[in-house]
Amino acid sequence: MNLHILYEDNHLIAVNKSNSDLVQGDKTDDEPLSDKVKAYIKEKYNKPGDVYLGVVHRLDRPVTGVVLFAKTSKALSRMNKLFQENSVEKKYWAIVKELPENDSGTLTHYLIKNSKKNKSYTTSKLKKDAKKAVLSYRLASSSARYHLLEVDLKTGRHHQIRCQLSKAGFPIKGDLKYGFPRSNKNGGISLHARSLSFTHPVKQEPLLIKAPVPNDDNLWKEFENVTG
Repeated sequence: MNLHILYEDNHLIAVNKSNSDLVQGDKTDDEPLSDKVKAYIKEKYNKPGDVYLGVVHRLDRPVTGVVLFAKTSKALSRMNKLFQENSVEKKYWAIVKELPENDSGTLTHYLIKNSKKNKSYTTSKLKKDAKKAVLSYRLASSSARYHLLEVDLKTGRHHQIRCQLSKAGFPIKGDLKYGFPRSNKNGGISLHARSLSFTHPVKQEPLLIKAPVPNDDNLWKEFENVTG
């Protein structure tokens, strides 16, 4: 089974998601990551019957990086509370071609989701169903042609980082849906959920889960080697 486990205990399990994985099932009928993790737990611990697995949060299909699951209902409810209270620090890495005007900044927009197109758009805060979206970013590194932004996600909206960076003038490499002119060879986009940091919901100890960048992209490796 091709799973990259980043962290596991009796309560939580974190996986480094590839850009081809769905976190949960959809109309494509492709096997979701959640089912793969259930199968892994069932086999590893020789569990009879159904395996409990709670989906704590999600990543878009073309995005890589840390995905966290709960192995018990107690852990799921406590992790949901931490996310709702913004007590989880979420760091993302994004590769962009356009250099931001400032080396760091905060972006605030109001987003509205178009479910038919599976896309989010910026809109007026007065519009019905508009949701406030906030992130901060800093320029972490640059290569000859591209730049690495570290993004600190403050809210969790649909396609938030993709939409906000595009609106600000620096769409993510490979993200055709949000304005980048060319796709990536692997079909994904250059957005990586680098780390999650929070207090463990049961052990009450600080926990940092970090995901290595995709190993099929030399540009990612170049940036990781520089930034650490």
